[in-house]
Amino acid sequence: MKRFPWLALFLLIAGAGLGILYAWVIAPAPFKDTSPNTLRADFKDDLRSLIAAAYASNGDLERARARLALLGDSDPLAVLNAQAQRMLADGDSFEEVQQVAQLAADLQQPPLAATEPTRPSFTTTPILVVTLPGDITPESTGTFIPEQVIEPPATVSTPTPRPTRTPTPEPGRAYELTAQDTLCEAGLQEGLLQILVTDSRRRPAPGVEIIVTWDGGEEHFFTGFKPELGNGYADFVMQAGIVYTVRVGAGSATVTNVALPGCTSADGVPYIGVIRLSFQQQ
Repeated sequence: MKRFPWLALFLLIAGAGLGILYAWVIAPAPFKDTSPNTLRADFKDDLRSLIAAAYASNGDLERARARLALLGDSDPLAVLNAQAQRMLADGDSFEEVQQVAQLAADLQQPPLAATEPTRPSFTTTPILVVTLPGDITPESTGTFIPEQVIEPPATVSTPTPRPTRTPTPEPGRAYELTAQDTLCEAGLQEGLLQILVTDSRRRPAPGVEIIVTWDGGEEHFFTGFKPELGNGYADFVMQAGIVYTVRVGAGSATVTNVALPGCTSADGVPYIGVIRLSFQQQ
Protein backbone atom coordinates (compact mmCIF):
# COMPACT_ATOMS: atom_id res chain seq x y z
CA MET A 1 0.00 0.00 0.00
CA LYS A 2 1.42 3.35 -1.08
CA ARG A 3 1.68 6.20 1.41
CA PHE A 4 -0.01 9.57 0.65
CA PRO A 5 2.57 12.06 -0.73
CA TRP A 6 2.32 14.51 2.16
CA LEU A 7 5.73 15.97 1.43
CA ALA A 8 4.78 16.85 -2.14
CA LEU A 9 1.52 18.44 -0.97
CA PHE A 10 3.36 20.46 1.66
CA LEU A 11 5.92 21.69 -0.87
CA LEU A 12 3.12 22.63 -3.29
CA ILE A 13 1.26 24.67 -0.65
CA ALA A 14 4.48 26.30 0.56
CA GLY A 15 5.46 27.24 -2.98
CA ALA A 16 2.05 28.78 -3.66
CA GLY A 17 2.20 30.75 -0.41
CA LEU A 18 5.70 32.05 -1.15
CA GLY A 19 4.58 33.06 -4.65
CA ILE A 20 1.61 35.04 -3.30
CA LEU A 21 3.82 36.66 -0.64
CA TYR A 22 6.35 37.75 -3.27
CA ALA A 23 3.74 39.00 -5.74
CA TRP A 24 1.54 40.88 -3.25
CA VAL A 25 3.98 42.09 -0.58
CA ILE A 26 7.66 41.87 -1.59
CA ALA A 27 7.44 42.98 -5.23
CA PRO A 28 3.87 43.87 -6.20
CA ALA A 29 3.28 44.65 -9.84
CA PRO A 30 3.32 48.43 -10.49
CA PHE A 31 0.33 49.97 -12.23
CA LYS A 32 1.18 52.17 -15.20
CA ASP A 33 -0.99 54.03 -17.71
CA THR A 34 -4.22 52.96 -16.01
CA SER A 35 -7.58 54.58 -16.72
CA PRO A 36 -8.78 57.36 -14.34
CA ASN A 37 -11.89 55.32 -13.49
CA THR A 38 -9.66 52.89 -11.57
CA LEU A 39 -8.46 55.58 -9.16
CA ARG A 40 -9.29 55.54 -5.48
CA ALA A 41 -12.24 57.72 -4.42
CA ASP A 42 -10.10 60.45 -2.81
CA PHE A 43 -7.83 60.60 -5.87
CA LYS A 44 -10.92 61.00 -8.06
CA ASP A 45 -11.95 63.96 -5.90
CA ASP A 46 -8.52 65.54 -6.42
CA LEU A 47 -8.81 65.04 -10.17
CA ARG A 48 -12.28 66.62 -10.28
CA SER A 49 -10.92 69.65 -8.41
CA LEU A 50 -8.12 69.95 -10.99
CA ILE A 51 -10.63 69.68 -13.84
CA ALA A 52 -12.76 72.40 -12.25
CA ALA A 53 -9.71 74.64 -11.78
CA ALA A 54 -8.71 74.16 -15.43
CA TYR A 55 -12.26 74.97 -16.54
CA ALA A 56 -12.27 78.14 -14.42
CA SER A 57 -9.09 79.16 -16.25
CA ASN A 58 -9.93 78.37 -19.89
CA GLY A 59 -13.75 78.18 -19.95
CA ASP A 60 -13.68 75.11 -22.21
CA LEU A 61 -16.79 73.25 -21.06
CA GLU A 62 -16.55 70.48 -23.67
CA ARG A 63 -13.00 69.62 -22.65
CA ALA A 64 -14.04 69.55 -18.98
CA ARG A 65 -16.98 67.32 -19.87
CA ALA A 66 -14.67 64.92 -21.74
CA ARG A 67 -12.22 64.79 -18.84
CA LEU A 68 -14.99 64.04 -16.34
CA ALA A 69 -16.23 61.22 -18.59
CA LEU A 70 -12.89 59.44 -18.07
CA LEU A 71 -13.75 59.00 -14.39
CA GLY A 72 -16.70 56.77 -15.30
CA ASP A 73 -19.24 58.49 -13.01
CA SER A 74 -22.83 57.57 -13.85
CA ASP A 75 -24.04 61.09 -12.91
CA PRO A 76 -21.14 63.60 -13.01
CA LEU A 77 -23.43 66.47 -12.01
CA ALA A 78 -24.60 64.78 -8.80
CA VAL A 79 -21.04 63.64 -7.98
CA LEU A 80 -19.69 67.21 -8.37
CA ASN A 81 -22.44 68.64 -6.18
CA ALA A 82 -21.77 66.03 -3.49
CA GLN A 83 -18.03 66.74 -3.64
CA ALA A 84 -18.64 70.49 -3.29
CA GLN A 85 -20.71 69.80 -0.17
CA ARG A 86 -17.92 67.65 1.29
CA MET A 87 -15.33 70.31 0.49
CA LEU A 88 -17.46 72.92 2.20
CA ALA A 89 -17.84 70.72 5.28
CA ASP A 90 -14.08 70.02 5.32
CA GLY A 91 -13.28 73.74 5.31
CA ASP A 92 -11.69 73.94 1.86
CA SER A 93 -11.16 77.40 0.38
CA PHE A 94 -14.17 79.24 -1.03
CA GLU A 95 -12.44 79.60 -4.41
CA GLU A 96 -12.01 75.83 -4.81
CA VAL A 97 -15.59 75.12 -3.70
CA GLN A 98 -16.93 77.75 -6.10
CA GLN A 99 -14.96 76.28 -9.01
CA VAL A 100 -16.49 72.84 -8.45
CA ALA A 101 -19.97 74.33 -7.96
CA GLN A 102 -19.64 76.45 -11.11
CA LEU A 103 -18.59 73.45 -13.19
CA ALA A 104 -21.55 71.46 -11.85
CA ALA A 105 -23.90 74.31 -12.74
CA ASP A 106 -22.51 74.74 -16.26
CA LEU A 107 -22.67 71.00 -16.98
CA GLN A 108 -26.43 71.43 -17.33
CA GLN A 109 -25.84 73.21 -20.63
CA PRO A 110 -26.38 70.90 -23.64
CA PRO A 111 -23.19 69.69 -25.36
CA LEU A 112 -22.13 71.63 -28.43
CA ALA A 113 -23.07 69.93 -31.70
CA ALA A 114 -20.09 68.41 -33.46
CA THR A 115 -19.33 70.28 -36.65
CA GLU A 116 -16.82 69.79 -39.41
CA PRO A 117 -13.79 72.04 -39.01
CA THR A 118 -13.97 74.87 -41.50
CA ARG A 119 -11.04 75.99 -43.56
CA PRO A 120 -10.35 79.70 -43.81
CA SER A 121 -11.76 81.12 -47.03
CA PHE A 122 -10.04 83.72 -49.13
CA THR A 123 -11.82 86.08 -51.50
CA THR A 124 -10.30 86.33 -54.94
CA THR A 125 -10.14 89.96 -56.01
CA PRO A 126 -9.32 90.90 -59.64
CA ILE A 127 -5.90 92.44 -60.11
CA LEU A 128 -6.13 96.17 -60.73
CA VAL A 129 -4.08 97.29 -63.72
CA VAL A 130 -3.21 100.99 -63.79
CA THR A 131 -1.53 102.78 -66.67
CA LEU A 132 0.22 105.84 -65.36
CA PRO A 133 -0.34 109.13 -67.22
CA GLY A 134 2.32 109.89 -69.83
CA ASP A 135 3.26 106.26 -70.39
CA ILE A 136 4.17 105.38 -73.90
CA THR A 137 1.91 102.78 -75.38
CA PRO A 138 2.96 100.05 -77.82
CA GLU A 139 0.70 101.54 -80.51
CA SER A 140 2.52 104.90 -80.48
CA THR A 141 6.13 103.74 -80.48
CA GLY A 142 6.15 100.04 -81.08
CA THR A 143 8.07 99.59 -77.85
CA PHE A 144 6.44 97.50 -75.10
CA ILE A 145 6.46 99.10 -71.66
CA PRO A 146 5.07 96.93 -68.83
CA GLU A 147 2.06 98.36 -67.07
CA GLN A 148 2.17 98.96 -63.31
CA VAL A 149 0.25 96.27 -61.44
CA ILE A 150 -1.30 96.98 -58.03
CA GLU A 151 -2.28 93.86 -56.16
CA PRO A 152 -4.85 94.06 -53.34
CA PRO A 153 -3.69 93.09 -49.85
CA ALA A 154 -4.10 89.43 -48.92
CA THR A 155 -7.25 88.56 -47.05
CA VAL A 156 -6.53 87.48 -43.49
CA SER A 157 -8.82 84.84 -42.05
CA THR A 158 -10.42 85.60 -38.68
CA PRO A 159 -10.62 82.63 -36.30
CA THR A 160 -14.02 81.74 -34.89
CA PRO A 161 -14.21 82.84 -31.22
CA ARG A 162 -14.39 80.01 -28.68
CA PRO A 163 -17.63 79.78 -26.66
CA THR A 164 -17.24 80.99 -23.11
CA ARG A 165 -18.66 79.52 -19.95
CA THR A 166 -21.57 80.94 -18.01
CA PRO A 167 -20.35 84.14 -16.33
CA THR A 168 -20.13 84.16 -12.55
CA PRO A 169 -21.42 86.99 -10.39
CA GLU A 170 -19.10 89.97 -10.20
CA PRO A 171 -17.23 89.84 -6.89
CA GLY A 172 -17.53 92.74 -4.50
CA ARG A 173 -20.95 93.92 -5.68
CA ALA A 174 -23.67 93.89 -3.05
CA TYR A 175 -26.96 91.99 -3.19
CA GLU A 176 -30.25 93.66 -2.39
CA LEU A 177 -33.43 92.05 -1.07
CA THR A 178 -36.07 92.30 -3.80
CA ALA A 179 -38.87 90.17 -2.33
CA GLN A 180 -39.81 88.46 0.93
CA ASP A 181 -42.73 86.03 0.63
CA THR A 182 -44.48 83.65 2.99
CA LEU A 183 -45.52 80.43 1.25
CA CYS A 184 -48.43 78.47 2.66
CA GLU A 185 -48.58 75.60 0.20
CA ALA A 186 -49.25 71.93 0.81
CA GLY A 187 -46.29 69.66 0.15
CA LEU A 188 -43.56 72.14 1.11
CA GLN A 189 -41.19 71.27 3.92
CA GLU A 190 -42.31 73.15 7.02
CA GLY A 191 -39.97 75.79 8.43
CA LEU A 192 -37.85 76.03 5.28
CA LEU A 193 -36.00 79.25 4.46
CA GLN A 194 -35.60 79.44 0.69
CA ILE A 195 -33.03 81.78 -0.88
CA LEU A 196 -33.14 82.83 -4.55
CA VAL A 197 -30.14 84.81 -5.85
CA THR A 198 -29.73 86.40 -9.29
CA ASP A 199 -26.95 88.51 -10.76
CA SER A 200 -27.29 92.04 -12.12
CA ARG A 201 -28.80 90.64 -15.35
CA ARG A 202 -31.39 88.61 -13.40
CA ARG A 203 -29.74 85.29 -14.17
CA PRO A 204 -29.49 82.60 -11.43
CA ALA A 205 -26.17 83.03 -9.63
CA PRO A 206 -24.43 79.84 -8.38
CA GLY A 207 -21.64 79.80 -5.81
CA VAL A 208 -22.92 82.81 -3.79
CA GLU A 209 -22.31 82.53 -0.05
CA ILE A 210 -25.30 82.82 2.31
CA ILE A 211 -24.70 83.65 5.98
CA VAL A 212 -27.49 82.92 8.47
CA THR A 213 -26.89 83.96 12.08
CA TRP A 214 -28.92 83.70 15.29
CA ASP A 215 -28.32 84.07 18.99
CA GLY A 216 -25.48 81.65 19.67
CA GLY A 217 -25.09 80.22 16.15
CA GLU A 218 -24.07 80.85 12.56
CA GLU A 219 -24.36 78.85 9.33
CA HIS A 220 -22.65 79.34 5.95
CA PHE A 221 -23.84 77.71 2.73
CA PHE A 222 -23.86 78.41 -1.01
CA THR A 223 -26.29 78.61 -3.91
CA GLY A 224 -26.14 76.11 -6.76
CA PHE A 225 -25.91 72.85 -4.81
CA LYS A 226 -29.47 71.88 -5.78
CA PRO A 227 -29.46 72.52 -9.54
CA GLU A 228 -32.78 70.75 -9.96
CA LEU A 229 -34.30 73.73 -8.09
CA GLY A 230 -32.18 76.34 -9.88
CA ASN A 231 -28.54 77.45 -9.97
CA GLY A 232 -29.30 80.41 -7.72
CA TYR A 233 -31.23 78.40 -5.12
CA ALA A 234 -30.25 77.54 -1.54
CA ASP A 235 -32.26 76.65 1.57
CA PHE A 236 -31.99 76.37 5.33
CA VAL A 237 -34.25 74.70 7.92
CA MET A 238 -35.33 77.11 10.68
CA GLN A 239 -36.16 76.12 14.24
CA ALA A 240 -39.10 77.23 16.36
CA GLY A 241 -38.53 80.11 18.78
CA ILE A 242 -35.40 81.42 16.99
CA VAL A 243 -35.11 84.73 15.14
CA TYR A 244 -32.60 84.74 12.29
CA THR A 245 -30.57 87.31 10.37
CA VAL A 246 -29.74 86.62 6.72
CA ARG A 247 -26.96 88.14 4.61
CA VAL A 248 -26.05 87.31 1.00
CA GLY A 249 -22.46 87.81 -0.11
CA ALA A 250 -19.97 90.29 1.27
CA GLY A 251 -20.95 93.93 1.85
CA SER A 252 -24.70 93.35 1.48
CA ALA A 253 -27.34 94.63 3.88
CA THR A 254 -28.73 92.09 6.35
CA VAL A 255 -32.32 90.92 6.56
CA THR A 256 -33.42 90.81 10.20
CA ASN A 257 -36.31 89.32 12.17
CA VAL A 258 -36.64 86.20 10.01
CA ALA A 259 -38.68 83.61 11.91
CA LEU A 260 -41.01 80.69 11.29
CA PRO A 261 -44.21 81.87 9.56
CA GLY A 262 -47.61 80.66 10.69
CA CYS A 263 -50.16 79.35 8.20
CA THR A 264 -53.67 77.94 8.46
CA SER A 265 -55.10 75.15 6.31
CA ALA A 266 -58.53 75.23 4.68
CA ASP A 267 -59.80 73.17 7.61
CA GLY A 268 -58.60 75.77 10.09
CA VAL A 269 -55.60 73.73 11.25
CA PRO A 270 -52.49 75.85 11.92
CA TYR A 271 -49.14 74.77 10.49
CA ILE A 272 -45.70 76.21 9.77
CA GLY A 273 -45.08 77.71 6.33
CA VAL A 274 -42.05 78.63 4.25
CA ILE A 275 -40.22 81.95 3.87
CA ARG A 276 -38.72 82.82 0.49
CA LEU A 277 -36.16 85.63 0.19
CA SER A 278 -35.14 86.88 -3.27
CA PHE A 279 -31.92 88.81 -3.79
CA GLN A 280 -30.44 90.54 -6.85
CA GLN A 281 -26.92 91.80 -7.39
CA GLN A 282 -26.69 95.55 -7.89
